[in-house]
Order: sequence, then structure tokens, then C-alpha cells
Amino acid sequence: MNKSKMLIISGFLFLAFILPLNLKASANAKSAPNDSTKTIQLAEANALLYRLREIKETDKSKMNSTQKKELRKETHTLKKEFRANTNGGIYLSVGVIILIVLLLVLLL
Repeated sequence: MNKSKMLIISGFLFLAFILPLNLKASANAKSAPNDSTKTIQLAEANALLYRLREIKETDKSKMNSTQKKELRKETHTLKKEFRANTNGGIYLSVGVIILIVLLLVLLL
């Protein structure tokens, strides 16, 4: 590899690993939730899951279309709330995505 490719790759590595770590550390220092908020969020998540199980187990064959539509809307909103409460998921920074694409292009 020549010098310019090495410089570009090192720049992407810097963007991919160093910058996101610094940003995450400062965000955690500002707002660290305590145990009581975590337990409240866990209780809310359990309640949402319980309601989703109830909806799933109901007999929908005897319902009319408007009732089914209301259940679908409620399920949709419950799932949104659950995702918002759990903060789950894998997040990739832009630098990591660029690095992955660059490595794929170079290797293939």
C-alpha cells in the first residue's frame, strides 16, 4: 500500500473508533440513570409485554373489522413504547460504516 492509502485508512479508523468513544463518555457523564428509574422502566416494559401477550391470545375470529383495526393500532403503539423504554439495539457510527464499505471494496 502506498502512503496516501495508509493515511486514508488511519483517518477512517480515527473517525470510527476514537470519536464515538469520546462522545459516548461525555453523554454518559451528563445523564446517568439511577436504579429507581431502571426499575420503573422495567416495570413499564413488563406491563407492555403483558398487554401484548393478551392481545395475541385473544380470539379475533369473532371481532369485526373495526375492532381488529383498533387492536392493530394498539399493538403498534405498544411496540413503539416498548422500543422507546428499552433503548435496545446496535448503533453504528458513520465512520464504522464507511470503514466497512472501504474494506469490502479493497478486499473484493
